[in-house]
Amino acid sequence: MPCAVLRSLSHNCRISCILISLNSSLVRPSTARISSPPTLSERADNVLSGTKGEMMDVIRNDIRDFKSKERLDKVIILWTANTERFCDVEDGLNTTAADLLQSIQDNADEVSPSTIFAVASILEGCAFLNGSPQNTLVPGVIELAELHKVFVGGDDFKSGQTKFKSVLVDFLVGAGIKPTSIVSYNHLGNNDGMNLSAPKQFRSKEISKSNVVDDMVESNTVLYEENEKPDHCVVIKYVPYVGDSKRAMDEYTSEIFMGGHNTVVVHNTCEDSLLASPIIIDLVILTEICQRISIKTEEDTEFGSFHAVLSILSYLLKAPCTPPGTPVVNALFKQRSCIENIFRACVGLPPHNHMTLEHRVASEVSRRLPATLPAPVPAPGRTVESFKRRANGEVLSNGHAHSNGHAASNGHAATNGQTEPASKVPRVC
Repeated sequence: MPCAVLRSLSHNCRISCILISLNSSLVRPSTARISSPPTLSERADNVLSGTKGEMMDVIRNDIRDFKSKERLDKVIILWTANTERFCDVEDGLNTTAADLLQSIQDNADEVSPSTIFAVASILEGCAFLNGSPQNTLVPGVIELAELHKVFVGGDDFKSGQTKFKSVLVDFLVGAGIKPTSIVSYNHLGNNDGMNLSAPKQFRSKEISKSNVVDDMVESNTVLYEENEKPDHCVVIKYVPYVGDSKRAMDEYTSEIFMGGHNTVVVHNTCEDSLLASPIIIDLVILTEICQRISIKTEEDTEFGSFHAVLSILSYLLKAPCTPPGTPVVNALFKQRSCIENIFRACVGLPPHNHMTLEHRVASEVSRRLPATLPAPVPAPGRTVESFKRRANGEVLSNGHAHSNGHAASNGHAATNGQTEPASKVPRVC
């Protein structure tokens, strides 16, 4: 975890105020043995030295050594370090693979540590995933990944507040309720909170959190005019005392029928790193599985792989990185459906859909009914006669009518003191 003094995993977690459970007596002996080599990151004191080109070479050697030492078939690199500021994207700097490689050799200031890691990973044939919100995957990185046929994915783990927001806004817009103001407030006290107290780093997080509702808003042209968006404000404050226990509060104000307003307020308290850690595991597993999948359409002569920008990972990321020209989907259930249907295709199953026409078309239902099945009989609570009985003060219970103090028994229904065979009482089919 290249965001603090890198002595051991247990030590790093303790001083970063994250994954406190890793310091319990049960797991401390194991985590104390896990350490990392010097790295490339801001606000760390166990870092590499030299030019950016020299440091990239060291990272590549570390990847090769790790792969050889652990006798691995493949390595996947995932950036979990501190949020960086957004870097400039300029022609001649990082818009092409050639320009980016040259900028690294020229020790250009605008090449970020995470981008150097991404380039080193791609050159070693290792997939690279960005778990932080900054623009690590500049156009030059994506082009380099395409050239080397290596997966890249990002950006920013989607763990708590943003995941809920993507669900709630999708519901509101789909229900014809127009969100007009979304205000999100957070405070936390771990190392991530401290880093985000810097304005430039906070801006990276603000962008990734704010864009999560854009595609859902744009999907409803009845509610929203072209280029119209809700007011969306994101606030993050550093409060050391709360440590890894992040507080998140959201207010959603929406316009409803006849100019009315609806407000939903949500409060969430969670251990930030414990929500993010399983996402790290899932991202690596999904990426590794996608490396095994080959795709071929009827028009193709050979099988191919997914695009180098692995957009299937968007279910787990706040600001999904997609192939150039591809629409961004942030709605959580659509993202999950994408993963499910791809895996269904891998085992020869059709994609899931929710039409279920076999249960909705009258001719189809009739075809499936046995020829000897009697016509359905309405339930007693829904017949004209039952309403008349209720109007006369009778009570319906368990499919039998009771009145004037007489209860049904022995398969008969009591009505005004008289009994009728149960077969004459309307039944539920």
